Amino acid sequence: MKIMKKIVLVLVSLIILIALASFVYLQTTKPKYEGEENLANISKPTNVYFDEYGVPHIYADTQKDAMTTLGYVHAQDRLWQMELMRRIAPGRLSEIFGTPVLKTDKFFAGIGIDENSKQAVANLDTNSQTYILANAYLDGINQYIEEGITPVEIRLLGIKQEKFTLKDVYNIFGFMSFSFAMAQKTDPLLTDIRDRFGMNYLQDFGIQGEFGIKQLKSYKGDYKKYAEISKSVAGLLETSPIPAFIGSNSWVIGGAKTKNGKVILANDPHIMHSQPGTWYEAHIVCPDYEIYGYYIAGTPFPLLGHNHDYAYGLTMFENDDVDFFQEEDNPNDDHQYKTPDGFKNYTYQQKIIKVKDSADVKLNVKTSQHGPIITGLLDGLQSDKPVAMSWIYTQQKNQILDAVYQLSHAKNLESFHKSIELIKAPGLNIMYGDAKGNIAWITSGKLYEVDKSVNTNFILNGANGIDDKKEFLPFDKNPAAINPSWNYVYSANNQPEAIDGYLYPGYYLPKDRAMRIDGLLAPKNNWTKEDVGKMITDNTSATAETIVANMTKPLNGSKFSENEKKALAVLKEWKATHNLSDIAPSIYNKWIYFYLKDTFEDEYGEENFKLLLSTHIIKQVIENQSKNSASPWWDNINTKDKKETQSEILIQSFKEAIASLENQLGSDVNQWQWEKVHQVEFQHPIGKVKLFSKFFNVGTFGIAGTNEVINNQLFIYTDDAQIPVKGGPSTRRIIDFSDIENSWSVLPTGQSGNPMSKHYDDQTDLFVNGKFRKMKLNKAEIAKTSTKLVFRPKE
Repeated sequence: MKIMKKIVLVLVSLIILIALASFVYLQTTKPKYEGEENLANISKPTNVYFDEYGVPHIYADTQKDAMTTLGYVHAQDRLWQMELMRRIAPGRLSEIFGTPVLKTDKFFAGIGIDENSKQAVANLDTNSQTYILANAYLDGINQYIEEGITPVEIRLLGIKQEKFTLKDVYNIFGFMSFSFAMAQKTDPLLTDIRDRFGMNYLQDFGIQGEFGIKQLKSYKGDYKKYAEISKSVAGLLETSPIPAFIGSNSWVIGGAKTKNGKVILANDPHIMHSQPGTWYEAHIVCPDYEIYGYYIAGTPFPLLGHNHDYAYGLTMFENDDVDFFQEEDNPNDDHQYKTPDGFKNYTYQQKIIKVKDSADVKLNVKTSQHGPIITGLLDGLQSDKPVAMSWIYTQQKNQILDAVYQLSHAKNLESFHKSIELIKAPGLNIMYGDAKGNIAWITSGKLYEVDKSVNTNFILNGANGIDDKKEFLPFDKNPAAINPSWNYVYSANNQPEAIDGYLYPGYYLPKDRAMRIDGLLAPKNNWTKEDVGKMITDNTSATAETIVANMTKPLNGSKFSENEKKALAVLKEWKATHNLSDIAPSIYNKWIYFYLKDTFEDEYGEENFKLLLSTHIIKQVIENQSKNSASPWWDNINTKDKKETQSEILIQSFKEAIASLENQLGSDVNQWQWEKVHQVEFQHPIGKVKLFSKFFNVGTFGIAGTNEVINNQLFIYTDDAQIPVKGGPSTRRIIDFSDIENSWSVLPTGQSGNPMSKHYDDQTDLFVNGKFRKMKLNKAEIAKTSTKLVFRPKE
């Protein structure tokens, strides 16, 4: 017995010692926010003030000194995130995570971002400020790698650190640009529906193609391939440890509509939630330059920014810059494919993907004139009729680094506008406002027209010489509004009006947010920062009341249970808000799920139905279909002896929704609050492992908002008891030129990516509750309320 006690005592002591050692070690990994550091390649001492939320305010003698310092402080807070970001585009995640991410590596290594980045670096002017300042930023990162504390994640995974390069920067922008696109998930899926069921089944999707409503024969044996493309690409983005860009709101109000007569800019880019979050804030001040910017990890110039003179933000344009072409192999030689000029040879390239704890994988990339053959890059998609991916980003000259530099160094509206032309992809809505009263919405992207017979929503014919003809348009044809007479501009990923009679094709989001934003902006002429703060967290849907009216109209409530009647009454009284204490959103969103399931799953199958739920296109369907009693989708094809009506499906789905809520939340309808259902957790890649989840993840929290309201907290419709919020505002910014030094911002969690930093999650309560903090520009205030870290030139 005494021996057993001694053994237990020894084990307990060991556990305590290990815990203490771990605690002491973790304390040493904290970022340094005050004191002194020596830094090579700066000309004079540089002061960095870290404010109450860990934002560095860098005061330097030259921009080069500032950029070197920025690289160092950015790395000490976000080096782990930088490491992840630079690995995805060249297909290097398997080196650290092993075989679970091999599919992701094969795809991204094959689509050509890394080669495009290499060429872009070669094209850079080595005497340009872009080149000089970007390299100074990388120098700062690399000095931190050599001399700073290695992040705990990098130690846990045993990653051998390498120097950061300009190619890494371009690869980060390349992944960002790919994640902006929606065609890779949507085109194959729409083609699958067309080929299986005919164009009549696409009328509810708003597809206005040249085929009209003519029924097309199903391509038995081929259609599964197309659905698999959508499923595979969606799966890669869903499981990626790096968040994808998915939407955004922004508006700029001219002085004629504000109380103080000055411009106000608001912006909240929508990105998949993650920990650490997307943006790193930093304020740089030099004798000839100032910017308060939002930086993606591993990139030297901000995508969002402001100073005393101007401000800018962005949303996704959602234009179509990705097309898919089905190639036709030579029946006598599968190394060739058909073109209007005869058969051409595919080109081939072999790549090696290194896999942790496993053998290297050889990847053979086959390419046609249209682009890489993705059916060879995605599992289970080998085909005698391969599909090629044509992407503007890799086919046009890549000047994105110059463009982002120029956006953050603009002298006026004219120079800002000119810099946008350099961005061939991704398509962006870039929003601008300045102290002189100018406001603007300008789109980026190399736009093009195709033949009238071609519908780019579908897989195109790579051999006919018609589907691949593009007429590239001059930049002045890009949609834009500069100082409009109505005194405001906005974007919510909605489709712009036709230019010269041509509607640019794309994957635009429903009108909901755009209607709400425009409806709030138009009648009011005394806007303040506080008003905009309320608006940017607005939870009211512009279409939910209409949808509820459409869906409840066919219901016959005489055979409803008591709870079904109560729930119906709650919906009919609802004003479409999605606040934490609201009950109606829990009922509404559960019903939407079951209505979609009972409508689409019988034709399309369980897996493809889930895939459909993950696309933008399904959001376009709901309002139109809710009033279309003639939709062919209402009929359940599994009941051969009858044809279901809209009324039958809506009654069935409503009853299923209420039964599900009773099972999950209890029989008291008054207890079905939205905060119990709609919840968010900010998840770290390593936090997916349960052992580490409490240390790395932030949350879970009940959160207001929903799909397609201004406070756009995105989720995929589900029958789960809790709806996990997948993405939403990656920041909320309000820049008020009447009080520019007190503009507002908030991040979802915190400024630092280091779990031991006090700034890892110190903004979460603000974000979840719709509150803000100041973005400080006044040096006296900054110095008074900050810690100070001085960087001295290394001897």
